[in-house]
Formats: sequence, C-alpha cells, structure tokens
Amino acid sequence: MDFDAIAYINTPRFAHSDYGLERTRAMLDIMGNPEDKFKSIHVAGTNGKGSTCAFIASVLQACGYKTGLFTSPYINEFEERIRVDGQNIPLDVLTEITLKAKHAAEIVEATLGTHPTEFELMTVIGFEYFARMNCDFAVIEVGLGGRLDSTNVLSSPECCAICRLGLDHMDLLGDTIEQIATEKSGIIKQNVPVVSYPQEESAMRIIEKIASEHNSPLIVADFSSLDISPSANDLRHRGFVYKGLSCKTGLLGSYQPQNAAVAIEVLRVLANKGYDITEENIAKGVEQTAWPGRFEIVKENPLVIIDGGHNPQGAQALISSLKANFPGQKAIFVMGVLADKDYRTMIETVLPYALRFITVTPPNPRALSAKDLADTIKETAPVFGMDIQVEQADIDSALETAQTYALKDKNKPLTIAFGSLYSIGSLKQSLNR
Repeated sequence: MDFDAIAYINTPRFAHSDYGLERTRAMLDIMGNPEDKFKSIHVAGTNGKGSTCAFIASVLQACGYKTGLFTSPYINEFEERIRVDGQNIPLDVLTEITLKAKHAAEIVEATLGTHPTEFELMTVIGFEYFARMNCDFAVIEVGLGGRLDSTNVLSSPECCAICRLGLDHMDLLGDTIEQIATEKSGIIKQNVPVVSYPQEESAMRIIEKIASEHNSPLIVADFSSLDISPSANDLRHRGFVYKGLSCKTGLLGSYQPQNAAVAIEVLRVLANKGYDITEENIAKGVEQTAWPGRFEIVKENPLVIIDGGHNPQGAQALISSLKANFPGQKAIFVMGVLADKDYRTMIETVLPYALRFITVTPPNPRALSAKDLADTIKETAPVFGMDIQVEQADIDSALETAQTYALKDKNKPLTIAFGSLYSIGSLKQSLNR
C-alpha cells in the first residue's frame, strides 16, 4: 500500500501537547542536521507573523536569493506549509522526506519514550527540504510560543523578529502579556539582531531585557515614520511610505503596512550585514507579496472577503480593515471558530457591523460547533440592543447562502468569512465548485 505522508503526519496520537526541543534536536541529529545548511530568519508573535514572513520571503526572492518559507496552518493545500521561491513542496518529495523523518521519529520514540509531535515532524521535514534545495535563506514562522517551539532549534539565525503580541493560547503560554512576551522572546539568540513590533510597555520591557541579556541589538519598528495614504489605495492595493521608502501591497488588511514595516526592518538588518538587498528590491518584493486568507477579496460581485482573524485581536483588525477599505458598510459574516478561543469577545467586536451571521463548524478537532456558536451570538446580540438573524450552514453551502442574501439586498453588502484559518480554506474552495 502506498505511504500517505499527510495522513501519517496528522496521526492523532502525534498531536499531543508535550512541548520541548529534545525530540526535534534528536531527529535532526539523525538526519544530518539540515538546519545548519541554510541561513534563517526566525519570526514569532501572536498576530501578523505569517504575513511578516511572507513579506520577508518575497523580498529575498526579489533580491535573487533562493528562499524557503515555513508557515502554518495551510489555507488551500497541506503542502503550502513548506515552500521554496513561492512553490509548494511537491507531494512526491514530501512523501520521500516524511519516510526518512518517520524512521528518525521511531528511533527517537524508542530512545526518549515519546513520539515527536505533528509540528515537530513538519519542522524537521521543512528543514530537510530547504537543505536539499540549497536555499540561501529560509524564513521560519514559530508555531506556538517561541521558547519551547520546535523551530527554536535554530541556533544562530541571521535575524529574529517578534510581531504583535496579544493574549492567545493562554493555557500554554500564560495568562498575562508579560508571560506571553517571555515565551515569545525565547527565540532571541546571543548576538543575533532582533526586530520587534512596538509592543505595549510591559511586554516591551521584557523584550528589551532579554535582548540585553543576549547582547542582541534590538530594533523597534517606528510607526510614527509610517504614512498610509488613503488616496494611494484602491480595491486591490494599499499604499504606504515607511522611513522614506514608498511601497504598495496587495494585502489589504489595515494592519499590513505595520507588518510590512517590521519586515522592512528585518531586511535592512540583513542589508547592513552585507547581503545584497536594495531599497528598490524591498519595494518590489513588498508589492509582489501574496498571502492568502488575510482580508483577501476572493470575489467581486457580490464582494466576498475571507480573513483569518481567529482571536479578539484578529477580529479587531478585521473591523479596522473593513472601516479602512469600505467605510460605512456592513457585512454578512460567515463565522467559524475553535472552542479554545475567546469567541465571545470576537462576536462583540463584529456585532455592530453585522447584518446577519451564518455559522459553520471548522474542520478541526478543537472546533466549536456551528450550533454552539449560533447560540452564543443569539445570547450576545440582545445585550447590545440588536435583533439579528443567525443561521447555521455547512462549509460547502455557507458562502453560497450568504451571497444569495447579498444579491437580494439593494445595498449589496459585503460577505466576510472569518474566525479560523482552518475553515476559510474550505470556504474559499467552495466558491470554485
């Protein structure tokens, strides 16, 4: 029988949350330490780290460097979690490397007593692929936290970055912003420059302290030097100037210029180290960046947007993007969330901008059911003096149902699908059936 790499990686017993670096290091040792064969940029954060990674990788490609990109979760295809120069790892190569990783994992399980997790397997497979492809750089997104994340086996990245921090995964990372900042700052390495989003003061103090302890130069993105000009925007682009560099991006989220500014600071660190990175190529790479599922217009008539806002901060960013790009408009929200998120606060954030809700159940074991989400919305709306229509749908029909309502409404409202990256990929695919 043919070996199914994706089914193996997603084996339920590999999903346990026993975090640490020992298993990953042991697997990499068995596989010849592929992580030492490419230069890396390591990116942590609560929100925006995927987009920031995409900006950095796109610019490095524009500069002529062969560039790997490791991110999660995926939107359309499992293989998009591991990419080189914008191309997914081919399934046959994924299968071959996974078989090699499986062998290493079995040795590790026999030695250490526990099997590597799904994310540890993915980390090792990604690093092996980047080494095989002779990548000049690999941009590596932290999976969860930072200090104990399997990607933190990278011993000496060229630069680290910490994107916007917020309260998420509190059961694992701590329930204060200070505890979360400590975990995320665990990626900071001795003498390695670190770029940070300008965090709230208590989190910033921790990042500064840990950077100082590691003799790591700290660069904080300066949003006072970021000019976002509404006149430069259109339905498909957002224009901005950062520290004199004029850029435009197809990522329309109101927060994307800030993510780009963090990426630009990382790239300027690399340029100062002597890598061939010009301001012209930074602007070119920012413009060419594609990152699905983040305030992404997937259909124009009627207008359908998908957004991966999966926590209260993400929901607030979604509303900021709605107001920035479509002032005064309301939306039909297609919403699906994971049960371990603060979905009540998410509902409260979007309620004032909602015409109706259609709830779905994300395809994930941690999903909140569409019924439970619908019931919560029905309980919450009257508290805000709203009487709003809520219905449940399956993933395949939810957007079609929403578009039917939108076409009947003379105001032609937007349809926005959000709440979980695990559901928006399936929703997006349903449009193309």
